[in-house]
Amino acid sequence: MTKVISSTGSSNIKRVFVAVVAVLAVTVFRDMTGSTVHAASADSTATKSTVEERIKPSAEVSIATSRPVTSSNAAGSSNASGAGSKVGETTYNALCMGCHASGALGSPKFGDKAAWAPRIAQGMETLYNSALKGKKSMPAKGGNPGLSDADVKATVDYMVAAAK
Repeated sequence: MTKVISSTGSSNIKRVFVAVVAVLAVTVFRDMTGSTVHAASADSTATKSTVEERIKPSAEVSIATSRPVTSSNAAGSSNASGAGSKVGETTYNALCMGCHASGALGSPKFGDKAAWAPRIAQGMETLYNSALKGKKSMPAKGGNPGLSDADVKATVDYMVAAAK
């Protein structure tokens, strides 16, 4: 006795499955094209500005750039008017404070007379050279190669003055 298995039952299931998939595909396609057409008819300028507002970064990083070297600031790192100390303070706050405020990586803390005394005893040229070329964990020019030598020296002068 041989049984004949009818394939009509599984064939009907396949047809229903294909029909359901086709209906879903048509529905999804219609929703996608409908929303695209609808969005295109809206004011695209307003839509664009809304999207840009939603995806803009929550913060921005700004790295201070050095000012160009001029004859007034190239001759010396500080002068009687205090312009050098202002440059030094600005550069310290923008760049050097990251390590020297906390003493990170063994850097002498700003204003710490005991930490700065042996360094100051080596002389200003040694300090300038360390700041310009880097020393141990400190990169040359504090990591900003765009700084002029005069600005770096003004910053060293500012930091030394705070430690005296």
